[in-house]
Amino acid sequence: MNGRYPAAVDVAVVGSGPAGAAWARTLHDLRPDLRIAVFEVGPVLSDPPGDHVKNIADPEARRRAQRASEGPEADLGAADPAATVDGRRGRAGTFLVGEGFAAGGTGLPVGAMSSNVGGMGAHWTCACPRPGGSERIGFVDDLDALLDEGERLLGVSAQALANAPLAGDVRRVLGSALDGDRPADRRVQPMPLAVRRDSNGGLHWSGPSVVFGDVLRTGVALLPETLVTRVRRSPSGAVQGVSVRDLRDDTVADVGARVVVAAADALRTPQLLFASGIRPTALGRYLNDQPQVLLAVRLADDLLAGVPVPAADDPTVVSRGSGVSWVPFDDDRHPFHGQVMQMDASPVPRPDLPADRPGAYVGLGWFTAKDVRPQDRVEFSETAVDGYGMPAPSVHHTLTALDEQRIAAAEEAITTAGRALGTVIDERPIRLPAGSSLHYQGTTRMGREDDGTSVCDVHGEVWDVPGLFVAGNGVIPTETACNPTLTAVALAVGGARHVAKTLATSTPDGKDTP
Repeated sequence: MNGRYPAAVDVAVVGSGPAGAAWARTLHDLRPDLRIAVFEVGPVLSDPPGDHVKNIADPEARRRAQRASEGPEADLGAADPAATVDGRRGRAGTFLVGEGFAAGGTGLPVGAMSSNVGGMGAHWTCACPRPGGSERIGFVDDLDALLDEGERLLGVSAQALANAPLAGDVRRVLGSALDGDRPADRRVQPMPLAVRRDSNGGLHWSGPSVVFGDVLRTGVALLPETLVTRVRRSPSGAVQGVSVRDLRDDTVADVGARVVVAAADALRTPQLLFASGIRPTALGRYLNDQPQVLLAVRLADDLLAGVPVPAADDPTVVSRGSGVSWVPFDDDRHPFHGQVMQMDASPVPRPDLPADRPGAYVGLGWFTAKDVRPQDRVEFSETAVDGYGMPAPSVHHTLTALDEQRIAAAEEAITTAGRALGTVIDERPIRLPAGSSLHYQGTTRMGREDDGTSVCDVHGEVWDVPGLFVAGNGVIPTETACNPTLTAVALAVGGARHVAKTLATSTPDGKDTP
């Protein structure tokens, strides 16, 4: 046994990304009497834990943090911060799905994940658009109130970069070309971002540290470099706790818990349930990776004319020119989610573009909704293991005829938008390989009832496993095109509020009181 771990807690949260942080924060705020522990397989990268790596000012320190996030085989001494496996190249701070990435269909050639306190939330773009129309989960009655709370926890603002040079002109031109008769809330507008400006005008990007707030200092235990290997259950099937392995010394322990929240990610949460013998029909199925097309555009000269060129040594050169514009999803008029940003700040760099003044080039990215089907899935082996010793994943993922139609329509729409802004650089829109979105959803999806098409109820509680909840992007059941983090955090808040209301108080002798 390992003395680093408590013998028992009230709530064990597995995963410290945005959804896990929202569960811990909400529970602690509403029920400070509860003993809560957050288990994370990766290391602490920052102070405070879970901060966004963009906030690390020193480039070398940032690269080290990214490398430390790249899984069990991360080479911390490597100079290149992006992992490459069999010619498949991942983004900095992530590591790729292993050899089972394409067990059926095209799979997810660049499917990836992160292992660190904060999870992918320490590396994300911080885009927090609200879902619209068919993206919304119709059976979540208080969805808008939950989204409001998600925005508060993440520190979302549509105004932090709204006045960046060029951003207003980009929105004006796009709005003139695309808005038409769109509803007011679906017109071109500043992207809601989880970012704030500090007193000096600099940007602070929200990682899960912002969601945690002060709870890691006021009662919630954070246990990094800890692999949760199994959810333990009683003979009746109810949750009893978790089994863990300390990655620092390879010792093991059992931790009792009345509630377990599996909030790893959309690939590793179903993996943990599978390893625990919890295998509902829908587990791992309905895998949704949003297809994405990109286009590079040089802004028209009349847009650039009124904006001075910043000095080359100006430390705010990117933030001053990198406003992010949002072209919202609309079922009838624009069934895609679009975002436009200066290439200086793009998460997908384009070193092939000609050298030019900062802000001259914008990157357009259009996401489409996947044709969600049970055949698209992640499965797990009974014998083979991954780098952590957990059941090895195999991904089955294929674009359908409907997907191809949607992507072709997105290519047409993004080209129209690009031509409105200036000179289109790419001969045709670039289709990114499957897995590029990092927005994987659906593998532990919620549903109205236990009919074999969902894993959990509206609160995230797994069918027929009392006390086991799932959280994160994998819970989202709808065909979405927009970034899923805000929705995942909102649903986590809903689940945590439910547990805060219904979980009995634990007394010092371990007995529950009503």
